[in-house]
Amino acid sequence: MQKETVDVLIIGAGPSGAVSAAYLHKQGLKIKVVEKSRFPRFVIGESLLPRCMDHFEEVGLLDALKARNYEVKAGARFMRGDKVCNFDFSKKYTEGWDWTWQVPRADFDKTLTDTLEAWGVDIAFGQEVVDVKFKGSDSVTTVKGEDGKLSSISAKFIIDSSGHGRVLPRLLDLDKPSEIGRHSSIFTHVKDVKRPEGREGTIITFDIVSLDTWLWVIPFSNGYTSIGYVGPTEYLESFAGNTTEKLREMMKLSDYYYDRFEGLDYEFEPRMIKNIAKSVKQLYGEGYALTGNSAEFLDPVFSSGVTFATESSLQAAKLVTRQLKGEAVDWEREYSDHMKEGVAVFATYVKEWYTGNLQTIFFDSNDNPVIKAQICAVLAGYVWDRTNPFVKNHHRLVKTVARIAEMEKEAGGPAS
Repeated sequence: MQKETVDVLIIGAGPSGAVSAAYLHKQGLKIKVVEKSRFPRFVIGESLLPRCMDHFEEVGLLDALKARNYEVKAGARFMRGDKVCNFDFSKKYTEGWDWTWQVPRADFDKTLTDTLEAWGVDIAFGQEVVDVKFKGSDSVTTVKGEDGKLSSISAKFIIDSSGHGRVLPRLLDLDKPSEIGRHSSIFTHVKDVKRPEGREGTIITFDIVSLDTWLWVIPFSNGYTSIGYVGPTEYLESFAGNTTEKLREMMKLSDYYYDRFEGLDYEFEPRMIKNIAKSVKQLYGEGYALTGNSAEFLDPVFSSGVTFATESSLQAAKLVTRQLKGEAVDWEREYSDHMKEGVAVFATYVKEWYTGNLQTIFFDSNDNPVIKAQICAVLAGYVWDRTNPFVKNHHRLVKTVARIAEMEKEAGGPAS
């Protein structure tokens, strides 16, 4: 069996693993990335948030991404019937990036790994992690290649960025039920030949067809658009037929988008991910840290997935670097507490979306510009800014503002 030894083993070569790898490589550590798939490969998570631009910039990956000319995402549009709520990231409360991208992830992720390989980062594709053994913080990971041959990698630390593969949660029995409701998604890409000109054709839109079911429309700069529904698992399963037949039937629910996408071929058989939300018992342990979707995934409604992936992977990489240089690291405070703080904010917004409270604020309030700017900062991913009341007091403030909006609606004007 082939054996090798590294300082840090990174499982997964998506944005989370790429950010960790970029940072650790620049720190001079010996690293290896193992990835089960061959790139390019399709994966979901195509709408980014401005906060993750900070991460790509800090680790030196931003210029390579800018060169790809992805569709600029300067905000987001939410629609419900004849009501429209637009968010402009340039009008958010928290300072930071005012834009990000909508990306076909196959190209996006390969751009990241191509850049890393050009720097000299060791990435092994087509390698599946089948076993991990820890002795203290040291580990030995067994990897199976596409030819079935096994090899082992000894490491001082493992960063699990395996995404929906959830390697360490699966091998170490770390999974636990999510507090987010049981929702599923069904999605594909189309060649968007009926796309309108200008902003109308490029803005990311969430079309709300019922309290807990909605359609995403994510246009890319290459002429294709991602379309997908999210809703209760039982509801999505109630549609008859295969996934193509299910999605075609569901597209009829959107009065706004049905004509634009009616009759277009699906670029691939629509895929369905059941019970999207995931959680874990712990975010780290002796010798490892979980990042991105291998740790927590909430819901696609506010596109938080990639941002949490890069926030967690950069933070983990910084802490690993300090630890391997002999510094004492408080993983509970500096990693787990930090990540849980941001996840808790977004979890509140996801939950309150499906209770209807956040929808009330979006569609039935008087559109207070101060409140809107504060909520916009959350939607841009700046969920660690405790000067923002809608971050600091997220548990109660969404409910309170929604209640006031309902009172105003009932009174036919501003509540006294």
